[in-house]
Amino acid sequence: MRRRQVVVIGSSSTSSEEQDASYKIGRAVAQHGFVLITGGRGGVMEQASRGAKEAGGMVVGILPGESFDGANKFCDVVIPTGIGYARNSVNVLAADLIISVGGSSGTLSEIAYAWNYNKKIVACAYTGGWSGKLAGKPLDKRRTDTVIAALCYEDVLYHLKRLQALS
Repeated sequence: MRRRQVVVIGSSSTSSEEQDASYKIGRAVAQHGFVLITGGRGGVMEQASRGAKEAGGMVVGILPGESFDGANKFCDVVIPTGIGYARNSVNVLAADLIISVGGSSGTLSEIAYAWNYNKKIVACAYTGGWSGKLAGKPLDKRRTDTVIAALCYEDVLYHLKRLQALS
C-alpha cells in the first residue's frame, strides 16, 4: 500500500516563527507515518525536513535545478527537475495534502497550482505571508470550498489525523 504524502510549502527566507512552525509540522508529518515532500531547499523546506528526519521520517526534496546540489542535508531522496519554478506543479501533484507556511511568490504559485489540481490545502494563517492572506478564502469560482485555515498548530494536527484516518 502506498504511503500518504504531505507537501509542506513556504519560503526559503523565513522568520523564526515560520522556522519553528515548519519544524513542528515536519515532525508531526513523520510521526503520523507520512512521507514529507518539499522543494528541498532552505527556510521552511529545510526546517520541515529537519523535523521529519529527526522524527525518523522519509524526506523527499524536489529541486528546481538540474543537479543534486542545493538540496538541504535532511533530504533522503533528491529529485532535480531542471524546470525552475515549474517544479512547483510537480510538488503539489505529489501531495495527498498540502500545508502552507508563510510564503511569498513561489508559495503563492504552489497554492494556485494546488487549487487548480483540486488538492486539499491547509494554510497556516498564524505564520503570515500568503498562507495568512489566503487562509479561509476561495481562490476563484472553480471550486466551492476554500483554502483551509489553520489558526494554530493544533489545527494542522487535526488535518494530519484526518488524513491518517483515510490511510
